[in-house]
Amino acid sequence: MADWVFHSGRIFDGVRLHPEATAVAVTDGRITAVGTDAQVRAAAGSAAGTVDLDGRLLSPGFTDAHVHAVYGGVERLGCDLTQVSGADAVLATVREYAAATDREWITGGGWHMADFPGGTPAKELLDAVVPDRPVYLINRDHHGAWVNSRALELAGIDARTPDPADGRLERDGRGNPAGTLHEGAMDLVGRFVPEPTEEELIEGLLEAQRYLHAQGVTGWQEAILGDYAGYPDASRIYRRLAGEGLLTGRATGALWVPRGTTADNLGELVAGFEERRRENAAAGFSTTSAKIMVDGVAENQTAAMLEPYLRPCSCAETTGHAAAEETRGLTYLPREVLLAAAAALDAAGFDLHLHVIGDRAVRNGLDAVEHARKINGCSAGRHHMAHIQVVHPQDVPRFAALGVTANAQAFWACNDDQMTELTLPILGPERAGWQYPFNSLVSAGTALAMGSDWPVSTPDPWQAIHVAVNRRAPGSPEAAPLVPAEALPLQTALAAYTSGSARLNRLDDGGRVRVGGLADLVVLDSNPFELAPEDLHTVRADLTMVGGQAVHVRDRQGAPA
Repeated sequence: MADWVFHSGRIFDGVRLHPEATAVAVTDGRITAVGTDAQVRAAAGSAAGTVDLDGRLLSPGFTDAHVHAVYGGVERLGCDLTQVSGADAVLATVREYAAATDREWITGGGWHMADFPGGTPAKELLDAVVPDRPVYLINRDHHGAWVNSRALELAGIDARTPDPADGRLERDGRGNPAGTLHEGAMDLVGRFVPEPTEEELIEGLLEAQRYLHAQGVTGWQEAILGDYAGYPDASRIYRRLAGEGLLTGRATGALWVPRGTTADNLGELVAGFEERRRENAAAGFSTTSAKIMVDGVAENQTAAMLEPYLRPCSCAETTGHAAAEETRGLTYLPREVLLAAAAALDAAGFDLHLHVIGDRAVRNGLDAVEHARKINGCSAGRHHMAHIQVVHPQDVPRFAALGVTANAQAFWACNDDQMTELTLPILGPERAGWQYPFNSLVSAGTALAMGSDWPVSTPDPWQAIHVAVNRRAPGSPEAAPLVPAEALPLQTALAAYTSGSARLNRLDDGGRVRVGGLADLVVLDSNPFELAPEDLHTVRADLTMVGGQAVHVRDRQGAPA
């Protein structure tokens, strides 16, 4: 007797839309039959629960290959600016949140750089709505923070404060800190912000898990496990929830390689990672990846470029880094340390998870993997590079040649305000055409996975799949597509977000609808293969299942009958 039988629909098996199957049976957390309605009923017999798909699509559950679930959950429960658009609305939200809490610090985040001139909001804006308490708000991409004057005062930051090696202070015309902290400069204030308590982190992860399941996400990779941007290492939170049976998602994690890593402390770091991997695994939480942030982001000119950024304006009144000097961005580890770290972590059995945005960072990351392959031979490491915004055409074939998976955050590959106002003017037309080369990578034989980078952007896979297929933002069918030749077929994008990401997370019996596979499934509210491409962003998850257990039910159509 089966636990579940799904019938009368279409089946995406993780690679393709199945040409014949209309039904699936699940028993004891595994898929036990796939075929026509008649074939599955004959194989499964009776079932405790049945779901009439009524033409809807059944797919493997989504695996998010790059997400900050703990950050996202905590921010949803704090001063959440992720759904707020426009400077006035952002400030109103901050004012309302501050009035409703007696917390010593006002924290949260999710503001959009495009809502403020130059992407760098001033401290005076926050002073006007919260003059009496320090404010520390991380931006949408988690590569910058916005603070008020009280926060700068408590941190002892003034015009004499030097920029750290891995970041910079946005400054006004007199050299005073203007209120935006880029990259490592975030820590100048962040170290004074009270860390979230263990209970706040637990509440945040549980909220994140609920929210991810509601998007059809059944597994994910926590992209930073370590002290970063005011957050502590959340490994103990995952271990605790796993031990209490509350971790329903198939979560894995990437241990954070600090930007201050040197050749001298590399051996100690790897040994520490091995011990943390063992401790986490014993608690039921896999941490087989090591996260290295090679560079920053393009919008604030910290992404590492082979050639200098363009100067969008030569006006005498312009202040800030862009007008002051030529820059090719930042790399956070010296090249020799990056190569040594890649080889050492690969030798210790870790999958490299490399943050790369600029074309120089992409090249350095590929060089690091190539170095590891030369030192260690062709290891079993499932190395991957996340974001891959600007890729020099000469480097596209190197991904497949080195066995490096492209871990795409496809939602960004469109001409939104941040792209048109902040990024394109400093890249120029040639490099703009090298952005997010998904189709070129796949055509060259590169394995593709997908993730959201939530809370940097929405964790809804259908928003990202929509952009991957259309190269336009959801709901903007008239917008000019960003490098339309790099668009993907729906089947390729959906495979990347299911079987591709499951493989990256070493979930080898997941991400597929096949007999013997894990019953990590999602029932969608439609069959997206029958929708117009411009409507893909409207797809929703009716039912999400992990190991044969429903973890999200959107409506009665998706509930067992």
